Amino acid sequence: MRAGDELPPLEIEITRTLVVAGAIASRDYQDVHHDAELARQRGAPDIFMNILTTNGLVGRYITDHFGPAAVLRGVSIRLGAPNHPGDTMVLTGTVEDVRGDTARVRVVGANGIGRHVTGTVTVTLPGAGAAQEPVAGAEAGRA
Repeated sequence: MRAGDELPPLEIEITRTLVVAGAIASRDYQDVHHDAELARQRGAPDIFMNILTTNGLVGRYITDHFGPAAVLRGVSIRLGAPNHPGDTMVLTGTVEDVRGDTARVRVVGANGIGRHVTGTVTVTLPGAGAAQEPVAGAEAGRA
């Protein structure tokens, strides 16, 4: 892994089941994540994905690429355009920095109406290199 490396894109179909199951799995019972009529009453065209599901999908994207030994050290994401059922989110990533066995990866997830998620993930690959100073921004709670 080297700075500038691009991860292959990952397409994720946004289904009603994915949105609702993600909300239930993360114990987020807000009606906008499972009740289409109430979501419309609140101004949304349909139910939409919660941030915890998005966070999990970003983590999956990184670990699918780097493999089962990959350890997520930090995830920092920001939501934008909502993920609604019937759309597809495409995750892309670029390695921004590598220090020893730790990399910082810039991740973007876009759907049909814009960027759903942007952020960075700090990931360690045990045995990928000698330990050096940490990647900038990798301290607790920041990536």
